[in-house]
Amino acid sequence: MIKVLLADDHALMRDSLRHILQNAGGFEVAGEAEDGATTLAMVRSTDADVLLLDLSMPGRSGVELISQIRKEQPPLRILVVTMHEGQDSAVRACRAGASGYLTKDSASGALIGAVTKVASGGVYMSRSVAERFAQNLNEPVGTMPHQRLSDREFEIFRAIAEGKSLTKIADELHLSVKTVSTHKLHILEKMESTTDNGLIRYAIRHRLFDDEGDGQVR
Repeated sequence: MIKVLLADDHALMRDSLRHILQNAGGFEVAGEAEDGATTLAMVRSTDADVLLLDLSMPGRSGVELISQIRKEQPPLRILVVTMHEGQDSAVRACRAGASGYLTKDSASGALIGAVTKVASGGVYMSRSVAERFAQNLNEPVGTMPHQRLSDREFEIFRAIAEGKSLTKIADELHLSVKTVSTHKLHILEKMESTTDNGLIRYAIRHRLFDDEGDGQVR
């Protein structure tokens, strides 16, 4: 029996993941969380084999959360289940310690296969993300402006590209508006841009972020 933890801020998504795992058999959902703080509390208090983690929950960023969990609970395997297909998101997650990366538009069979592989010590990459890796193998590493961003800056860059206000970003990340504004200044400097529209155009041109879709694992 593989014990699984679910961390996603959407109750319907957690319901869907739980339903798929329970119907497959051989899995036990040992706990659920809806934000960064409750996820940390859950992994500290609940014995499990795999954590299914959304990257875009309120509170601490997904990548920072992965790093923290890896430090505190090294045996726990982390499978990112996210709407974001961007190559950079996958690279940052894996560098932080994730053992797998699955997009939410994946079939239910892919979810079962991914959890099983990660639990057994393997690494899993969603097909769409793996294809993007293959397409960009010949690109220079670390030379693009967005690759200069820290994980927190990259997260805020994503939110700005999605059209969110600084107040909204601050509220979602549990930061002050002043802190978010400071991060934004650093982002603009590193991205060599002067406006939000410049950041949005860059994100679209380089296909960094994808539409959320219907938020369901099928």
